[in-house]
Amino acid sequence: MSDTMLRLASTRVDDASSITINGRSVGQGHPTLVIAEIGVNHDGRLDRALALVESAWEAGADAVKLQLFKASRLVHAKARLASYQRTTGAASPVELLQRYELTEDEIARVIEAIRQTGMLPLATPFSPEDAATIRDFGLPAIKLASPDLVNPLLIDAAAELSLPMLVSTGASRQDEIETAVDHLRSQDATFALLHCVSSYPTLEADAELGRIGELARRFEVPAGYSDHTQNLSAGALAVAARATIIEKHLTHDRTAKGPDHAASADPRQFREYTFRLREAEQMVGTSAASRDVAPAEQDVRIQSRQSLVARNTINAGRPVTREDLTCQRPGTGIPTTKLEDVLGMIALSDIPAGSMLDWTDLNVDSTQAARRAA
Repeated sequence: MSDTMLRLASTRVDDASSITINGRSVGQGHPTLVIAEIGVNHDGRLDRALALVESAWEAGADAVKLQLFKASRLVHAKARLASYQRTTGAASPVELLQRYELTEDEIARVIEAIRQTGMLPLATPFSPEDAATIRDFGLPAIKLASPDLVNPLLIDAAAELSLPMLVSTGASRQDEIETAVDHLRSQDATFALLHCVSSYPTLEADAELGRIGELARRFEVPAGYSDHTQNLSAGALAVAARATIIEKHLTHDRTAKGPDHAASADPRQFREYTFRLREAEQMVGTSAASRDVAPAEQDVRIQSRQSLVARNTINAGRPVTREDLTCQRPGTGIPTTKLEDVLGMIALSDIPAGSMLDWTDLNVDSTQAARRAA
């Protein structure tokens, strides 16, 4: 990027608040934070993860993001593969995700490799226990994936870390985003919102980049874009639409088998993607209509949302407590958004540990019935 382009990028109008990540200001008026999302594109291999870190640095990324999860903790036995995952050959989401788990020692080595380049190491947790791992590794910020925008258990665990939070909004309605923002602010969280379309890969006609500016204006926070398109200009266009954070999947091979490779950029493409993005940093964008769930997101919304699950056996006649509950995919049971409604309800019969809760398991009076139907 030329000196002229850098000067233009640094003088963008400051029309939304900024956040600070490891001493770096992120928001309008500051250079775009470019995140290379490794995700599960390392295919569960340490050597491949380290190679992707090197590729991210060579491509000009500012940060590299990992995903922290245990498949058995994330996904309930009732979960089914989303349509874009069915080409992987896995029989179930648990089997699929277990292929991509890294050990804590391997994660530590990847994080150290990221730090040695000067890039920021970031990670997405998928359970409250994973959020604690973010703290243990001393990471400077926490990323929440789109399905967990409506997961108060994970949001609360993340907020307890007192780190800046980058929160994706894929497969969400406008009212769900507003509820999440209210929740984050009630926790005194510092956060940015990332527009995202939960379709892999995202078609250009579904990208809706105008929503980025709407997030910035409506909520007065830094707004960004988590990009699942195959268009190398999408990052540049997102910056023109007021994105101050860009997250893009990086892979060693877009034709490789796996859930995210096709929606990613290979090292050569990522370099071109970053170059175009940097060229567009001085541009601003426009607003879009209120967020709603696109038809292309419906399948992923169901399979990747989480439901309330009994952490331990809840005996008949006993009220449900927060300690009794955890959350797992898919979102076919009582949604995590109904957590407060469920607390205090009486179990009509024994609910075994590991059971996905159903309203028929609980004593629901007329007031509670009206609340949960809303």
